[in-house]
Amino acid sequence: MSDLVFDCVDARAERHAAVPTISLALRIAETTGTQVDAIPLRCQIRIEPHRRRYSAAEAAGLHDLFGDPSRWADTVKPMQLTTLSTMVPGFTGSVTVDLPLTFTYDLEIASSKYFSALEDGAIPLLILYSGTIFTTVDGRMSVQQIPWSKESAFPLPSEAWREAVDAHFPNSGWLRLPRETLDALRHFKTANALPTWDSTILALLTEASEPNH
Repeated sequence: MSDLVFDCVDARAERHAAVPTISLALRIAETTGTQVDAIPLRCQIRIEPHRRRYSAAEAAGLHDLFGDPSRWADTVKPMQLTTLSTMVPGFTGSVTVDLPLTFTYDLEIASSKYFSALEDGAIPLLILYSGTIFTTVDGRMSVQQIPWSKESAFPLPSEAWREAVDAHFPNSGWLRLPRETLDALRHFKTANALPTWDSTILALLTEASEPNH
């Protein structure tokens, strides 16, 4: 019976991808010497925020997600990031495959809120593996399932996420607003002859901060 060991060994931002993407280098080793013909592989990726420390500024940025730090023992829980599938080609011994991990920059998404709040350090990921192993034993094909116990932790550098996002949205972010709110903003922008949406938001913030408001 084949036995696999999974390990994520590297991550790099793909600057020319169509959307913010990081390629995870996934190393798969077969430890019994059995020839692997193919593996249709599924990778469930979770964020495990309890596995790192946070600065005061980061804690303030994470308040929307986890509340006050005094409650974090109860509120900081693993978050589902995504599930990816890939076809691993045949190999003997070990092989390294790239796993493209795409991101949204919608700041209403929990993962985006979490990533954007981090100043530096690593994003603690846990990768859970499942799928089917096709092997050849004594000239005959054998099929077995990857055990549900197969997993690996990976500290994704937050700089890699920021590099991937900045390649598409340099020094910017996205806010999704209801159409009625956008219409009201457009009316305010036009009525005040403001040239950009940025200047429109800044004008509203300035108005709101004046003593009479």
